[in-house]
Amino acid sequence: MATKPIVPPFTREDAVAKVRGAEDLWNTRDPERVALAYSPDSRWRNRTTWVTGRDEIAAFLVQKWDRERDYRLIKEMWAFGDNRIAVRFASESMGKDGLWYRSYGNENWQFDQEGRCQFRHASINDLQISESERLYRWDAPGPRPVDHQGLTDLGL
Repeated sequence: MATKPIVPPFTREDAVAKVRGAEDLWNTRDPERVALAYSPDSRWRNRTTWVTGRDEIAAFLVQKWDRERDYRLIKEMWAFGDNRIAVRFASESMGKDGLWYRSYGNENWQFDQEGRCQFRHASINDLQISESERLYRWDAPGPRPVDHQGLTDLGL
């Protein structure tokens, strides 16, 4: 059964659900499926890279998940209004160098009337961590379990 898309203007509950839906989607590590959550002409700034449109988004994600192996992500809604949501997040992944990293960041999202993201602006910083410092240990790819702590509870 298909669920009704969450569209602007957002309530707090809508924004929280939109963020968790995006987290779950990204944790699939399926570039084509993730790209469908964005408008056909969506524009991203991810660190210093700009991409436009679903094809470029999917290609970007293929490269991202080739570099960031065993990727897991947690997102948390920071603020929202009308058709915009601000998000903070942290991901963990193993680099091609065999070392573990935690990437911290903030994203600003703007949505079209159909609930697809038109603009995504992400600022991200990376921190090398040891394997023992990892906090995300659910089976992946796949969504974070409902009982797994979020960013605030993890002290991130």
